[in-house]
Amino acid sequence: MNGNSKASKAWGLAVSAVALTVASLWMTTPALAEMPSGSAFKIASSTQAGTSNETSPPVGWTQFCRDFATDARKPCTKQILPAVDVKLDQAAWREMVRINAAVNREIEPMTDIEHWGVIDRWDFADDGKGDCEDYVLVKRERLMKVGFPRQALLVTVVRDLEGEGHAVLTVKTDKGDYILDNMNSVIKPWTATGYKFVKRQSQESPNVWVSLGSVDTAIYTSRN
Repeated sequence: MNGNSKASKAWGLAVSAVALTVASLWMTTPALAEMPSGSAFKIASSTQAGTSNETSPPVGWTQFCRDFATDARKPCTKQILPAVDVKLDQAAWREMVRINAAVNREIEPMTDIEHWGVIDRWDFADDGKGDCEDYVLVKRERLMKVGFPRQALLVTVVRDLEGEGHAVLTVKTDKGDYILDNMNSVIKPWTATGYKFVKRQSQESPNVWVSLGSVDTAIYTSRN
């Protein structure tokens, strides 16, 4: 979303993604690790982020839908579906971890200025290069391919730890909302990110966006 700062953060991700494997995510992160044999499956608890009024979609989403209007993947379908959350069992969690790590590793981080010569362009990173929203779109697509409901995979706009615009993927589950982020290969509850949540897709339609009230999760993380 933003020039040099975003590029440096993206390159930082590339280094961390190589260093972390899916196994290490499970074995070295206590709050998110698989429990020992014989114990109940457990991850860090989360909550549901509250939404308010309908708001305008990001300009990048509008451009993306126009560019991919005839794409077979139909990312901007006009179909309205009832809200559905993911049943977060061990199999679902493993897929989330696997896909988050794989996409973070596979896409070469590159700003839109460097890549396309424009400030902001959303894309599927089919050429293997992209920035934050491109990581999100690929993760969303891959999770749908393995059976996750579209209504639970929401493109979300936040302000990051430096106050800059950033995109993440919210996965809505029966245990709360979790964030898949190209800046962090550890999947966290939304309240543990430290981000300010601005807006996201509604569950019913990917083309309807709702305000998140700019909830600042730094308030939550500072309590821990």
